[in-house]
Amino acid sequence: MTSHSMAADTCPANDLFPDALFPEVTFETSKGNIVVELDRQKAPATVNHFLYHLNNKALDDNLVHRVVKDYVIQTAAFKSDGSEVKSCGLVMNESGNGLKNNRGTIAMARYNDPHSASTSFYFNMNDNNNLDPNPKGWGYTVFGLVIEGMDVLEQINNEPVEYNSKLDAPNVPVVPIIIKKVTLNHE
Repeated sequence: MTSHSMAADTCPANDLFPDALFPEVTFETSKGNIVVELDRQKAPATVNHFLYHLNNKALDDNLVHRVVKDYVIQTAAFKSDGSEVKSCGLVMNESGNGLKNNRGTIAMARYNDPHSASTSFYFNMNDNNNLDPNPKGWGYTVFGLVIEGMDVLEQINNEPVEYNSKLDAPNVPVVPIIIKKVTLNHE
């Protein structure tokens, strides 16, 4: 790997929009808008990581690729054409921040490695205590709360899903649901 491509894969260390302690972002979806308040106080690294990808437009034109009814709605792993979302790297797990995977929160998706979160995140559609940290292991980092648009998430929650062979993934909405654009709400 050349040093140039390596630089492109590293997330910037500087804070984006440092004056916004609780930045609000709007998700424009094919089903309507969702507004989320991010918690930079409790999840500073995660919020900065998320804002970097928002600023880079990596979160625009994303497919909602996983809907597990009354559990989670996940996005930001695939673009609407099925290609992978490009990440600048991974973010340290901040699941011990006191925020819980309760209904209406937003959290980072990851693999088994607790520090493997990149771009993909999910909305909790239930109080999912099984995703919180416990004495035996890491949880999934909650970094914000839905303040508008739970009705939109409820619509998505009730969409029919199927196995998608192109993505090699179960629980993909039959009719594609797109996150068209994610923007920071300026005061």
